[in-house]
Amino acid sequence: MKNYLSLIKFSHTIFAMPFALTGFVTAVYSHENFGFQGNTLVKVILCMVFARSAAMAFNRWLDRDIDAKNPRTIIREIPAGIISANSALIFVVINCILFVATTWFINPLCFYLSPVALLVILGYSFTKRFTALCHLVLGLGLGLAPVGAHLAVTGHFSLPPVILGLAVLTWVAGFDIIYALQDDEFDKSHKLYSVPAAVGRSKAMRISEILHVFSACFVILSVYLYNQILDLGWLSGLAIVIFLGMLLYQHLIIRPDDLKKVNIAFFTTNGFASLIFGILVVMDVLI
Repeated sequence: MKNYLSLIKFSHTIFAMPFALTGFVTAVYSHENFGFQGNTLVKVILCMVFARSAAMAFNRWLDRDIDAKNPRTIIREIPAGIISANSALIFVVINCILFVATTWFINPLCFYLSPVALLVILGYSFTKRFTALCHLVLGLGLGLAPVGAHLAVTGHFSLPPVILGLAVLTWVAGFDIIYALQDDEFDKSHKLYSVPAAVGRSKAMRISEILHVFSACFVILSVYLYNQILDLGWLSGLAIVIFLGMLLYQHLIIRPDDLKKVNIAFFTTNGFASLIFGILVVMDVLI
């Protein structure tokens, strides 16, 4: 179990889960006809776990030969021989089946859209082989979290969770570009696509900054739209300030010629950003 949790980097669930919970709670309390749905919440969490486990394990399975050539990734479970490629693929299939099965018990729309969600999150793994826009596809996969949670509760689309999903999309794409700075030379030498490999580190940092400016705007707009429905208070305002502060902080500690703090920017800063934002907005809605 420990090896499989390491394979899928289970701790990284913190990036999208708070936004899924935000989408769930805001959907419940935005409609007078909906009471708190404990069963639906459990199903949303299960969908998040199954979908992310499938996506991450599939990425590791597909990239096993590439990871074996990269000194930074050769220690990963499949190239290191800790988990076999066939076992990882079986793990992917099981999680895909569990994801689709869980959506069946939520509502018809979630079930019908489940193959689309899998196409996005599994398809991302192929994109680095043909486009530098792979970071945006990864962002799209995580950006589905608040939208999917809203659909699970209401069974229909709404603008605020879509805007919040765009905030997640641009936020994730921006920090994934920062993370990809570590492999720019490797990517170029092995004909892999990423923004740093395509335009260089300095321009890649500028693109990341632009994406995070968009993310900041989408975060502010989404909270504004939710406020029109839920009459939010100061906690949501604090959530915005902290989230934007974390966006700024990661760009202050990373320079194109100094990547020593990439892991702090990627894991710690963004993990805190999503967790604190989700907690404060959910608390604001509940209070």
